[in-house]
Amino acid sequence: MDTILSTLVIFWALTIISYILIQRGLGVLGEVIRGLTMFMLEKALGPGADLVEGRKGSGAKVWIIQGMVWLFASATLTFIGLWLAHDPHALHSLEAWGYNALSSELFYASKFAALFGAVGMFIIGSGLHILPSLLEVDLASEKNAVLTSFVWTISVIILIIGSQSHEIFGLDIILIGTAVNLLVAVAVTANQLLTKANSNATLATPGWLIIFGLIGSPIAIISIIISGGYNEGIGHWLLYHLLGATFFFSSIAGISLYSASFGSGNALWSRTVAGVVIVGTLFTINPIGDVDPKMAVDMLGLSAADITITHQDNVIGSFLMALAAIPIIALSSNILITLRGTDAFVENPDLAGIPEINFGAWMLLPLGIGSLFVQTDYLSGTNELTGISNIIQLMTIWLIFIPLTLGAALQVLPSASGRYPLSQNRARLAFWMLSGGAVLGLILTLISDVTDLALSDALVEDPSSLSHTMRKAGSVIFYGTVLGAIFHSTNMISGLYRGDTVKSQVRLSETTFAPTSYPLTATTSIRKILATGAVLDTEIVPTFESNETGKPTLLHNEEE
Repeated sequence: MDTILSTLVIFWALTIISYILIQRGLGVLGEVIRGLTMFMLEKALGPGADLVEGRKGSGAKVWIIQGMVWLFASATLTFIGLWLAHDPHALHSLEAWGYNALSSELFYASKFAALFGAVGMFIIGSGLHILPSLLEVDLASEKNAVLTSFVWTISVIILIIGSQSHEIFGLDIILIGTAVNLLVAVAVTANQLLTKANSNATLATPGWLIIFGLIGSPIAIISIIISGGYNEGIGHWLLYHLLGATFFFSSIAGISLYSASFGSGNALWSRTVAGVVIVGTLFTINPIGDVDPKMAVDMLGLSAADITITHQDNVIGSFLMALAAIPIIALSSNILITLRGTDAFVENPDLAGIPEINFGAWMLLPLGIGSLFVQTDYLSGTNELTGISNIIQLMTIWLIFIPLTLGAALQVLPSASGRYPLSQNRARLAFWMLSGGAVLGLILTLISDVTDLALSDALVEDPSSLSHTMRKAGSVIFYGTVLGAIFHSTNMISGLYRGDTVKSQVRLSETTFAPTSYPLTATTSIRKILATGAVLDTEIVPTFESNETGKPTLLHNEEE
């Protein structure tokens, strides 16, 4: 049995076992573990637990606000990386301080800031509010959620420093940052699982996507260690994509589905399709990401190895990545139809967060298919498209991950903080600047990369002036993304103090996952009614048609 299949079998088995244990519990042992976990989350922190009050929603709020700061930082680093790609000496003055700024290193730092800073903190912050809301209980420990957010930020800072200088005083900086990051991830996972254990409510599909996103990463690491693939290049590649499929894709799917339903006021289009997203995410290989697993290798302190792909690994890997198109299409369609409800127009289109979610859902399919072509090209050993792998990953981050997580955060923050963003108009302007700058800037950079690949294949040594111009224009336009991040950050932070107060909090029974009524306009079947998310308590409301003949409409009242 080759590396990919053996690792995936272990991963699937551990995932199924984890699901059963979460559902059924551990009996008497579970009570002991629950008490010990609660002690470790709060009492074991000692005086640190007294630094915060632990108000309801404070954990989600702090995580999201820090994520906004990282959004600005990641946009800035990406912009500088794009600029240095066409003007390598733009920051040559920093060499006087001993720092030689390189485009590739700044891209690497921007990915840490974007994935673990902005996207990661949006995912965790939104999940800290969504999961307790679905379970109808309070978060197990708000104090721990608040304190761990600052430790997570410290870990991201360490990772960014390590991306520029791998070793300092003989210490592996990225590995240290990973250790701190994993410590916080364990605390967050324990907090969420304890919240699940404190509830008797049935957890909706978005909640399970969030849980699988949290537990999937450690399961993936354990699986690659048991299978022995941690020393092989193909094992590193698989681990990189398993981590991306669980913590990032699964978690983003969960918070996006919840926010699309919550923000639009429409019932989740199909719980069955949402279930397809869960199964497809766990039992396929998500193609989204870079072909080079350097980030996963560096974070886990592994030794880089050349990838050796057997015929069986190639067939299995390509087949499972092709199957991953199913959950990608399912997620995109479920979000888009949920946002629109029964017509072709998005509900509440001007509400902060809805445009971001709509935009990210539209980008899922084209970038998912594009990533599939790049990954299968790399796995087959052809390597004709590896030159555009980096820009495809940047497009995935800025056109899928950040819009979906930012949109969810914008939907969650008012409920968590009690206040809306300061200005809906500013939020709309920030959306157009952030998304427009990312789309146009990165597409122009992609065109430049494709041009360079074509010239390289044609053995043309002279650089193309057109490619240079496109790359320059792309970096200038991407600056709009930096401005959009600034506007979003100031709008959200100002809203915490001067935004309109949220009038009422929505209870679970009032959410749109189980509609309270179903309009019956024609004959239908019970299967179709249940497919809309209806439950046993949903009221069927007949809508009768009138057979009366029409009359002319009076445009004004005639004077007698």
